[in-house]
Amino acid sequence: MERGYLDMELLRFTTAGSVDDGKSTLIGRLLYDSKSIFEDQLEAVETASRNRGNEEVNLALLTDGLRSEREQGITIDVAYRYFATPRRKFIIADTPGHIQYTRNMVTGASTADLAIILIDARGGVKEQTVRHSFIASMLGIGQVAVCVNKMDLVDFSQAVFDSIVSEYRVLAEKLGLRNVHFIPISAKLGDNVVEQSTNMVWYAGQTLMELLESAPIGKSFTDASLRMTVQGVIRPMSERFHDYRGYTGRVASGVLRVGDEVTVYPSERVSIIRAINLGEHQLTETQAGESVAVQLADDIDIGRGDLIASGKAPKVSNEIKLKVCWFNANPLLTGGRYIIRHATREVQGIAKSIDYRIDIETLTQEPAARLEMNDIAALTLKTSASLVFDPYKENRTTGSLIFIDPATFETVGAGIIL
Repeated sequence: MERGYLDMELLRFTTAGSVDDGKSTLIGRLLYDSKSIFEDQLEAVETASRNRGNEEVNLALLTDGLRSEREQGITIDVAYRYFATPRRKFIIADTPGHIQYTRNMVTGASTADLAIILIDARGGVKEQTVRHSFIASMLGIGQVAVCVNKMDLVDFSQAVFDSIVSEYRVLAEKLGLRNVHFIPISAKLGDNVVEQSTNMVWYAGQTLMELLESAPIGKSFTDASLRMTVQGVIRPMSERFHDYRGYTGRVASGVLRVGDEVTVYPSERVSIIRAINLGEHQLTETQAGESVAVQLADDIDIGRGDLIASGKAPKVSNEIKLKVCWFNANPLLTGGRYIIRHATREVQGIAKSIDYRIDIETLTQEPAARLEMNDIAALTLKTSASLVFDPYKENRTTGSLIFIDPATFETVGAGIIL
């Protein structure tokens, strides 16, 4: 039984939308109706709901875990939840709707296979809907489930649903979103979330749970070129491991096998994988997503931030084109200096030029002298040392980076390499 659970497919998905669209309630409904919460959790939520004067169980409290979130009735941080059905395992990222927390949406979406975009049936497509959809497109999320929520507040009207579908299709076409599903739901009442709605017999499509259980998982990164980012070097210097030198890191893509020829970047020295260790266990191979220590046949100067690779050669440059989502209230200016964190490496970087900014209302490109908070733009970055990278569409790990303010050490922006 346990082995069967371990062998089940894992789907990562994120929720996004405007404020009060019902994201936390939807996640709570998924957990509740799929019987994925413990009895004591339900009792705690029931008690909290009564204390707040709610007539019904407030399922949003299942995910709004911070005290400040519960008191304000909003989601502030990214709340990750794990659950499973007999068909599949899931990791949910419940992200905030407020515009000042757009960075959290980027964080939650960065590893997702599917994005749920919630739209309040009473309000239709809003600016945050467009922004979150753009980010989903920019991050290469291949599947989008547009859930038109609060259908109970518009008398389960098919005309309202059809109008929102038509409006969003225009947006999806502009953004290049191809695999889009539309589902009319009431997260509060449970219509079309796990169970088929009896209030919307005009809808013959899948419930949200049926879609989640059948949606294709993202492309396998085991089929891509090998990329292992080095986090550190192990030198025990003990009697037992007197000559041991292991390079630790996470395999970002591809398969790593004993006997394989690899290239180490940025030195571009070539060697052979002599051994792979997971703790005290020796492996013959390992694959994307696993963290291991490897030994090479040759003595090469390798440190944190280097890359062990094979297959298609990565790019090496100190001038990089990327798309950026800016998070900070202090604007990004041409010539601005930042710490750039790329995989396990940090270098100094300068914003060489802002190539264009995206107008979220029209989705057109426009010139910009600065980037304000939540702006999305194309940027040319100049770094103090060359980075070893791939386009984001080929590798999420080696194709992304973040901007850090050198004065406060806060993350102020995130970028994907073009």
